Amino acid sequence: MANGFPIDGQLIERLNEGALGALEDDYASLGRQLARRGIDVETIRSRVAAFSVAVPSWGTGRGGTRFARFPLAGEPTGILEKLEDCAVVQQLCRITPRVSPHFPWDKVSDYAGLREVAASLGLGFDAVNSNTFQDQPGQKHSYATGSLTSTDPAVREQAVAHNIECIDIGRALGVRDLTVWIGDGTNFPGQQDLGRSFDRYLDSAAQIYAALPDGWRMLIEHKMFEPAFYSTVIADWGSSILAAQHLGPKARCLVDLGHHAPNVNIEQIVARLHRFGKLGGFHFNDSSYGDDDLDSGSVNPHRLFLVFNELLEAERNPRDGFDPAYMIDQSHNVTDPIESLLSSAEAIATAFAKALLVDRDMLKTAQEENDVMAAFQALRTAYRTDVSPILAMARVGAGGAADPIATYRASGWRTAMAARRRPAGSTAGIV
Repeated sequence: MANGFPIDGQLIERLNEGALGALEDDYASLGRQLARRGIDVETIRSRVAAFSVAVPSWGTGRGGTRFARFPLAGEPTGILEKLEDCAVVQQLCRITPRVSPHFPWDKVSDYAGLREVAASLGLGFDAVNSNTFQDQPGQKHSYATGSLTSTDPAVREQAVAHNIECIDIGRALGVRDLTVWIGDGTNFPGQQDLGRSFDRYLDSAAQIYAALPDGWRMLIEHKMFEPAFYSTVIADWGSSILAAQHLGPKARCLVDLGHHAPNVNIEQIVARLHRFGKLGGFHFNDSSYGDDDLDSGSVNPHRLFLVFNELLEAERNPRDGFDPAYMIDQSHNVTDPIESLLSSAEAIATAFAKALLVDRDMLKTAQEENDVMAAFQALRTAYRTDVSPILAMARVGAGGAADPIATYRASGWRTAMAARRRPAGSTAGIV
């Protein structure tokens, strides 16, 4: 491992040298184009180089559907191997320096030691994620009929205790956010009282909230459906913000791009949550039908750009400590997960860079004057700009790869891991 990273740095340098001439030419050409619009390309590159998004530990393995999972040779089977793959992603793209762990999937006996291993790989940790949507081996009470909202007080106590345990783990890992998503809901009308189930959620969440250390946030994640298909307790941003407002200033809302009905205006949700100081984080993926967890930007890159346009508007007009936690959250069912994470990181950075190119003065003037087409063109001009030379130059400047996926394939990492790691199981479901 050169410089703490898994892939041979000399390979990256050699491949970068072969691409650098064309890249510098493209970058210079783009710089002249942007200069005519009053934009300094170096300023944009600096912003892109400073941008970061976390990767999920679970995203390094093959996901699946409700019906089956088809593992990939060499995929990780434990948190230490997951960290190795996350380090590969960071080494090549240079904008994913943090890993978001999920418990109890990533449980170990020594979290100080786990933090040291991550640091040796050039990584830190991001928000910790609790899991009360699955029963675990040896678990005393089942979550079959709910967790934080269960009608059984013992089940609720168990779910609360697990979330508090995740806070303790997070403190050892040096993070400050707890993400809470529950699958609680109903599959039949009349199955539960819809009002009382929300009250039970608020009561349970308040106990978790009370355990948050100073400087921590509780990120409440909503989801329209699945696994509950008739009603979900925290189904939308309205339920999420009501809960966050009820709990207090440490509670914020987390938006997942796939957790909405088709064609919902997610960028407007971003603006609303920011307006009331409750936008806490963002999980990036893409969807075609529902919560598909497809690679970010693979279906609708324009929506990703529009989301970042609103995020940059929020950054320019901060409210109550605007500091969203960004994370990739995808299920890689048919691809090499490392390649999907690299592709998504580039798509996310692309949307961010394009949003930086929006002429904000022109946009605001057009909006105030009700000049619809001028306002739209302010966005469209930025969106159709090819910013790939900026991203590549930012990566190379930070020691990453000019072409991350090509470099990854040239490294032979997956083949080497297939020979070294034990096979992952072929289980039903997503994990």
